Amino acid sequence: MTLPKKRYKIALIGYRLTEGGGEKVMANLSLFFEKKGIEVHNIIVLDGVTYPYSGKLVNMGLLKNESNGFLNKLKRLLFFKNHLKENNFDFIIDFRPRTKLLQEIFIAKFIYNTKTIFTVHSFLIDYYMPKNYWLTRLIYKKIYAAVTIGNQIEELIKSKYNLKNVITIFNPINLDEINIKINEGVDLDLDYIIAIGQYRDNIKQFDKLILSFANSILPERNIHLIILGNGNKDFLTQIAIDNNVLNFVHLLGFQENPFKYLKKSRFLVLSSKNEGFANVLVESLASQTPVVAFDCLCGPSTIIKHRENGLLVENQNIQKLTEALNLFVEDEELYNNCKQNALASIQKFSLDKIGKQWLDLMQIDKNNKEND
Repeated sequence: MTLPKKRYKIALIGYRLTEGGGEKVMANLSLFFEKKGIEVHNIIVLDGVTYPYSGKLVNMGLLKNESNGFLNKLKRLLFFKNHLKENNFDFIIDFRPRTKLLQEIFIAKFIYNTKTIFTVHSFLIDYYMPKNYWLTRLIYKKIYAAVTIGNQIEELIKSKYNLKNVITIFNPINLDEINIKINEGVDLDLDYIIAIGQYRDNIKQFDKLILSFANSILPERNIHLIILGNGNKDFLTQIAIDNNVLNFVHLLGFQENPFKYLKKSRFLVLSSKNEGFANVLVESLASQTPVVAFDCLCGPSTIIKHRENGLLVENQNIQKLTEALNLFVEDEELYNNCKQNALASIQKFSLDKIGKQWLDLMQIDKNNKEND
């Protein structure tokens, strides 16, 4: 007798479905899981949706009022708990930063009611784990798995907290989405390089990038710098003024479709202090645009093959970054070789291949085959 395949149900939980790298992974996995016949519920804490997703959207941000007082928080928490209980999910995958210690202990112990996977999307693991050894083990020891997006993050967690249920799965790239979006037109009659990321804090170090750009040959070659993302424009504008490149630096804010800008750019530059996986590098290469990046912790060295699809620069060496910008402009043979290799170099990060690793982790394909 052949048993019918079980239809799995997965709850994906994040802050929102816009802007962040973890949120983008959540949205992409919802597309993959739904395509595989899995019932997906996208549960978001804050109201914000720009990324394409599949499955049911449960937007708890719509329940949040202006006061955000105790009673309103309690209302949302009870709604959250009841939704998980009523739907009897097979897995919960949590993409949120987890910084409120007491809240996260309560959620892990009393709200999450099935096999739970916590994701860690940054080398700065304090955004996801308490600094206290015993409290972290209290939350993480008995979950199904902790999924990091870099081997260095996995090693750090294992060594610091002695956890065994930690695994690395790189972030997926949705090539189908990119292939559509890169063909949209860009109303910019400029020759430019590009940088992308939020700059509300200084992790992306766009101030250092502007300084490096100003010291390069790019302005005299009439090559501009475009920065996409939200943050303190006044600060970066002043840096551009101080370095006499205001007319060459363009702060365009957050863009729902960065791929059309990537496609037209000469190359992308990543000047971060640290990264989790550096989605933007894979997205740039998928747009057939090579990259220049600090070899920072962690991510770039996983993605970039030096002088094959981009340039890895000595970490935090601004002079070396300037030299790399110049090299990609002056050495056309090197640049064209990296551009030609860009797309092929990131096929291992495709949504189908990374999604399969998630199915293997949850043993979903295995269990369904056993029921065939």
